Amino acid sequence: MQAFFSLLSKIEKGQYAPIYLLSGTEPYYIDALSNALIKQLVNDQNRDFDFSLLYGKETNAAEIIEVAKRFPMLSSYNLVVVKEAQQLPASSFEELTQYAAHPASESIVVLCYKYKTFDKRKKLYKAIEQKGEIFTAQLLYDNQIPQWIKEHAHSLELKLTPTAVELLSTYVGSNLSRLSSELKKIKLVVEKGALIDEQAIERYVGISKEFNSFELQKAIGVGNFSQAFQIIQYLCRNPKANPLVLILSSLHAYFQKLLLLKGTTNSKQAASKLGISPYFLKEYEVAANRFSMRQISQAMHFIFKADLKSKGIESTSKGSKELLEELLLRLFTL
Repeated sequence: MQAFFSLLSKIEKGQYAPIYLLSGTEPYYIDALSNALIKQLVNDQNRDFDFSLLYGKETNAAEIIEVAKRFPMLSSYNLVVVKEAQQLPASSFEELTQYAAHPASESIVVLCYKYKTFDKRKKLYKAIEQKGEIFTAQLLYDNQIPQWIKEHAHSLELKLTPTAVELLSTYVGSNLSRLSSELKKIKLVVEKGALIDEQAIERYVGISKEFNSFELQKAIGVGNFSQAFQIIQYLCRNPKANPLVLILSSLHAYFQKLLLLKGTTNSKQAASKLGISPYFLKEYEVAANRFSMRQISQAMHFIFKADLKSKGIESTSKGSKELLEELLLRLFTL
């Protein structure tokens, strides 16, 4: 996300705004920007004097403004970070508008408004747009996750094989905070410059290279019922590490990619369109040739129905294991 890196660059260069509104459905970027400001402006000496961390549920506009109007004692700026700003009373946003129109030059106020996008029609939005910085964080699409992993790994000076990237993408999904955490954990334990493959992912992240959602979809794609059944048994023995919702989401995304591949005539553009490494394109092409458009649509419908049952929307007494076994039979009898 270009807007994220542009704003992060400004912060790292010391080009601060008096007030920030960080909102959106992807919390990772909001945390990353607010943490960058804290890292730049707060140290052990000034933490108790020139830094205030408030929470939306426990504060209000009057307190935020009062703290923001204090003069810094040991630093150039007085930093005020408001976490969970979406939980502020509705009236607080009106009051904060007046402050945002004339923010204190010695203070930096950061509003972290998570899990939803701040309404652009609000006066506060327009006031901050004129005097400060606004950043809106959107969730990435599934096909954007592998590229994000590669770019983030590169920023950490890590080298991942295509299979390692695909494993992380399939297993962790779009949880950027967890993906970042796993990559940082790997960086701590591997030698500098080492190539991180599926064995390293299995060892340090805890994803089996033989029994995971990625291997499950591959087994289904090539029509290997025995292997797919074995993988399901393994996954269901440890449901906490392999939640059903993640398995179903992975399978649904897999068949979506097959559907996209069916409608792609240019093989050179196919990998980019699917958001996968060209290394895996042949596997997807083999699977796409096994299924017709109708069968793929039916498969996605069966996965959707299994998801509804798992959430109790359609009454069922079956557990995760039974639901997956039933789904597998349906997928192999399309």
